[in-house]
Amino acid sequence: MKRRSFFTYTAGVAAISGMGMPSVKNAESAPVSKSADSTVKIGGMTLKQIRDQYRYDLFTDFLPFMEKYVIDHDLGGFMCSVDRDGKQLSSDKSAWYEGRGIWTYSYLYNKVDPNPKYLEAARKSVEFIMKNKPSGDNPWPRGFKKDGTPLPGKPDIYGDLFIANGLQEFAKAKGNEKYRDMAKEILLRRMADYDNPDYEYSLTYAVPQGTPPPLEAPSVLGHWMVILNLTTQMLETKPDSQVEALADRAVDAIMNKHFNPDFSLQNEVLNHDMSRNADYARFSYTGHAIETYWMVFHEALRKKDTALYTLAAERFRRHVEVSWDDVYGGAFRALYDVDKNIWALDKVTWLQEEILIGTLFMIEHTGSQWAKDWFGKTYAYALEKLALKQHRFPLWVSAGDRKVTFEPHASRCEHFHHPRHLMQNILALDRMIERGGKNSGVFG
Repeated sequence: MKRRSFFTYTAGVAAISGMGMPSVKNAESAPVSKSADSTVKIGGMTLKQIRDQYRYDLFTDFLPFMEKYVIDHDLGGFMCSVDRDGKQLSSDKSAWYEGRGIWTYSYLYNKVDPNPKYLEAARKSVEFIMKNKPSGDNPWPRGFKKDGTPLPGKPDIYGDLFIANGLQEFAKAKGNEKYRDMAKEILLRRMADYDNPDYEYSLTYAVPQGTPPPLEAPSVLGHWMVILNLTTQMLETKPDSQVEALADRAVDAIMNKHFNPDFSLQNEVLNHDMSRNADYARFSYTGHAIETYWMVFHEALRKKDTALYTLAAERFRRHVEVSWDDVYGGAFRALYDVDKNIWALDKVTWLQEEILIGTLFMIEHTGSQWAKDWFGKTYAYALEKLALKQHRFPLWVSAGDRKVTFEPHASRCEHFHHPRHLMQNILALDRMIERGGKNSGVFG
């Protein structure tokens, strides 16, 4: 798709999305500044044009597909194994995806559009997983059959953390407050496991192929990322010294321990004592680093910590620029060996969306010209390469080769990173439009 046709497509979608679109909190009633809509532009588009494109992708493209093909309206939960046309490939349900789905639909209801059917989708998933609530300190099963029967397989820390994240967001809806305490209990139990020197975790994504070198109770950037995101969101509702301490600990791990000053990139893996591991010292999972830094942005915003934001923004920029494919566009997710410059050459959509979340945050709160340039560049790439409308399918591609060569079939509907990106950026754009394009001023 040529650049000219991209803007034509975008303008057309913006026009469509303005007709009969479901309401968004603080969007329809907010005064729209004429100057914001006519003079403040990012990537050649006004704030309203971008917001309308986002609303189309969320309300017209994504949610109807989920409603028709992914949500189990009878038994509750999310059956994400579907092809591009919605054909179900498996009715199994993953603990990861239940937690993520609960978060997506709870956040949608709480912050974007208070339609009861969204909260109902989250509620039925909560009821579904509660049938297998583990006893004692045990984790949730790794997955379930359609009817809730646990599937074999060893659980990992992400499953419980995603469930906790879903429950804490579900708890923000009136009448569900008890689930915040449950989310906290899950978090504290998994942190106790994490601090145990016998903790086991294998990083299959840390090597190009084969078996990764063995590790004993590693410290993993991806884990701290989810812990920080979870604790920051929990602290939105009320102060909690235990949760606050974990948020501070996560920030310290991210900013001071996992950052490698030898090449100014994040190490994904450290030893249990936070020292460098010889086998993984040159491995940087740049996708997690970029995703993690916008979560640090949100923690800095919560605490109004300008110094933390400024440092995180510098490092976010470094990782985005280093990861960008100057030949075919898009960002690479993994640098297996910094010294030998060995990259994973596939493209994952979630990473491009993390860049869009982070850059729009920077634009909203500081007006960064660098962020405007990179948001425009990344968004143009996303609509040209990732949006499947051009191939007569709904949704966006989840992953592809270096060129994102179109594949007519898929194995999963991505129901977390994609809607999270759409929802968070819709809210950011609403705030920017309401302020007439002015910066928030939070960071001075």
